[in-house]
Formats: sequence, C-alpha cells, structure tokens
Amino acid sequence: MLYSLDCYGSGGAPGKRGTSRMAMMFLSNWLEGVGKTGILPVESRYLSGRDVRMDAHSSLVDALHRNGVAVVRLYLDGEHYVLLTGEKEGRVYLFDPYYLPDGFAETEIENTTDHPFHYNRIVPFSYFNRETQAPYALGSEAEREAVLLFDTRTKLTEEKAIEYFI
Repeated sequence: MLYSLDCYGSGGAPGKRGTSRMAMMFLSNWLEGVGKTGILPVESRYLSGRDVRMDAHSSLVDALHRNGVAVVRLYLDGEHYVLLTGEKEGRVYLFDPYYLPDGFAETEIENTTDHPFHYNRIVPFSYFNRETQAPYALGSEAEREAVLLFDTRTKLTEEKAIEYFI
C-alpha cells in the first residue's frame, strides 16, 4: 500500500479512496528509471491536464498505435483506473478491472469476454473527452492523468516503420 491505494477513506480507513495522483506520477517515474538502467525493457511517461484527451492526434492514441498501452484515471462509479490497450476507427479497447456481468445501459459500450488478455470493453471516443463524472469520462481537464507504457522491444518507432515508395 506504499505506492498504490495510498488514499484514506472516511474514518481513516487506508486504501478506501484509491490511488493518489502523486503515487501514479511516482510509479511512472520509477518505471522510466528502471527502464533506463536496463533492468526491464520499459518506457513510461506521465501525462496530466490538457495532454490527456482522446482524439486522432493525442498522445494516448499515438501510444496505442505504437504498441503501447495507457493507464488512465476516469469515472465509473467514482474515480477509477483502466488500461487502454488499442484503438480502431474511433473506438477504444480497454481492460476494466470492474466486472459488470450485465453490461451497461449505454448501448454504445460493449462488454466482451472473448479477449481476456487484451480487453474486456470497447468504448467510443466520445465517452472519454466529457468533462463530467459519467461512465468512462476523463472528467475536468485540470484533474486528468494518464501513464503511457511501452515495452521497448515491441515499441513501434520511426526506424522500425519505414515505408518504401517506388
């Protein structure tokens, strides 16, 4: 509980208010440091505020297109973290640790159990950029945060993606 679930709930109960933004920033910086030493093949980058948005030119979508993932804070029944694992045609593939056997009333959010090691929800872009506390909204711009993660062995870079034209 030193680096996650570090917020105290009502009555002083540890872990009952989730993980702080400071802890997420620390973990991102720690992972980046571990990657630079060569202990693990990992790169990490912490984003906050206006840098956390979902559109074709955002850092989040760029990371997903380059074989990375992103941990983002958003809303479900309160603040909540999910793992973004892919994007295709304006829909985000993500793993949400909350199990919802009956799915959502919102018909645009798809639940799936067909890809348990990749994603369990598919959510349209339009849900993320909302500045409300609605399901899968990133919330107010000032409160947004994300951590981008890459396996350096599989990260798509310009050097690895050169296209040849005849």
